[in-house]
Amino acid sequence: MRILRRTDDDYADRLRELATPSSLFDQGVEERARGIITRVAAEGDVALSEFAERFDGVHISPAHLAVSPAEIFNASIKADKELRDAVNFAGRNVSNFAKKSRRKNWSAKNSHGASVGEKFDPYQRVGIYIPGGSAPLVSTCLMTITLAKEAGCEEIVVCTPPDKDGGVNAAVLFAARHAGATEVYKVGGAQAIASMALGTETIKPVQKIFGPGNAFVVAAKRLLFGRVSIDLLPGPSECLILADDSANPKFIAADMLAQAEHGSGEERVWLITTSLKVLNSVEKELGRQIGECSRREYIQRALDKNGWLINVIDLQHGIELTNQLAPEHCEVMVKNKKLAVDSIRTAGAIFVGPLTPTVLGDYVAGPSHTLPTGGAGKAFSGLTVDQFQRRTAVVEYNSISVKKALPTVQKFAEIEGLDAHGRSAGLRCGIEKKASAKKKASKNVAAKKPASKPAKKVAAKKTARNGVKASSGKAKRNGVTAKKSAGRKPASKSRKR
Repeated sequence: MRILRRTDDDYADRLRELATPSSLFDQGVEERARGIITRVAAEGDVALSEFAERFDGVHISPAHLAVSPAEIFNASIKADKELRDAVNFAGRNVSNFAKKSRRKNWSAKNSHGASVGEKFDPYQRVGIYIPGGSAPLVSTCLMTITLAKEAGCEEIVVCTPPDKDGGVNAAVLFAARHAGATEVYKVGGAQAIASMALGTETIKPVQKIFGPGNAFVVAAKRLLFGRVSIDLLPGPSECLILADDSANPKFIAADMLAQAEHGSGEERVWLITTSLKVLNSVEKELGRQIGECSRREYIQRALDKNGWLINVIDLQHGIELTNQLAPEHCEVMVKNKKLAVDSIRTAGAIFVGPLTPTVLGDYVAGPSHTLPTGGAGKAFSGLTVDQFQRRTAVVEYNSISVKKALPTVQKFAEIEGLDAHGRSAGLRCGIEKKASAKKKASKNVAAKKPASKPAKKVAAKKTARNGVKASSGKAKRNGVTAKKSAGRKPASKSRKR
């Protein structure tokens, strides 16, 4: 556990340590994940079997990678009433929340009078990763598969690590089938992501992959982005608690321990508080409460590596630090709750007040607990049902609206030098037909004109015509003059007086 008080001489230097990258961006992890992906791409099911033996310690032949109907039936029998009730209760909240946030088709008229809008279709085949290992996450089945079902996905593929007996945890299997999984495979880690993205002899490729996982799972998702659509980058759990002197140290310590117990050792927990008294009390509470936890070895490892107790000068500084860290979960235990909630803009989820621990979001509240980690909250939001839907724009013009749009289209086509663009729209308005008709008429007129004569003959004739005209004109003018002269009477020599 690292303790940082604002009175420490090296406060500023140690504060910069908080900006160190998480395990999600470890180059060594990424290279190992890349090697796993390459093997799966080349060897398919054989590679999956070898990785199960190497990483999970069990032998699973390619023929047994898929969970059988008998295994699903047995898991259902083993599910007791308490498990069924818990799954039903939490599932209803998750389902209702998903229904309210599902996208709906819409349409409107644009400035031309054309119909424009969007339609939302579910992905037909999706893949969901459910972490296993030391803590089989039954709740993650509800927080992911339920959303796929509510979105209308027809094929919901689940991959989860096998247990020590080569099967799938019965509670996980029951919850997965209850939530809507149509296929379940005993495959974990980066190899599970690779198999769903690339496909193998047994597992057909999916369109999009969802779900949290360890650093290797996240690295594989990042490396395969583009080959398949990816939801976000949810890695090892994180929890940041922003507190002032009104906060209860017992609550704070309990919540930090809860998020540090998952077992990867890469979990990150922070307390950011304006109160030195609260900080000191939380330190004592952590030491006391950890002794009561069954997974204290996992917790201690996470606290030693990524546990922080930080004292800040005021709430505003605490909020700035929170936004810098972009935690997966952020608990707000301060008097001015509204200011804090309004100002925190990078957290995956915010839990407001002393009676709203993160575990309520983990299990039952309704929003999915699949959230961005490792600082990815600055660019990603948490998992929502609309991420299981494809958005498609729909546009329809008619004869009137396309004519209104034509001048603008033609101007852009002219500026960009893309004349075929302008012609494409012009055809709809009959412009090409008019141009063709005009061109044809011009040809017909040209065809009716007499054939041209040699230039010399034309010039000679023209000269002759001009000469004839000039002579006749001159004679004519002279004749007129003579006639006029002949018709005149001679001037009288005497005048009347």
